[in-house]
Amino acid sequence: MTTKHPSPHHTMDDLAPPILPRSSTEGTPRKLEIDGDRVRNGLAQLVLTLVKLLHELLERQAIRRMDSGSLTDEEIERLGMTLMRQADELDKLREVFGLEDDDLNFNLGPLGRLL
Repeated sequence: MTTKHPSPHHTMDDLAPPILPRSSTEGTPRKLEIDGDRVRNGLAQLVLTLVKLLHELLERQAIRRMDSGSLTDEEIERLGMTLMRQADELDKLREVFGLEDDDLNFNLGPLGRLL
């Protein structure tokens, strides 16, 4: 007996398991019930978490560059204003989706909190 290994000649359909298993009593596929609002809010939470993470990284990089003296006063001012506007927009989007600031801080188990 040979094992199927992915190759350039296989499609994803060849490798993917069945999506809707058959019900043992009815012989018809079981339907997945998906709450569209929960999916939308979950996706928004994930995207906003990533945006917040990138924002935090940009802030830290800006602080390092300011501390090193590699920025002019004008660049520091522009960078500060840009980061403040970015934080305001992130807060507005968070409110649109009914998320708290803590909702964007995932628990990574043994690694601790994300932000």
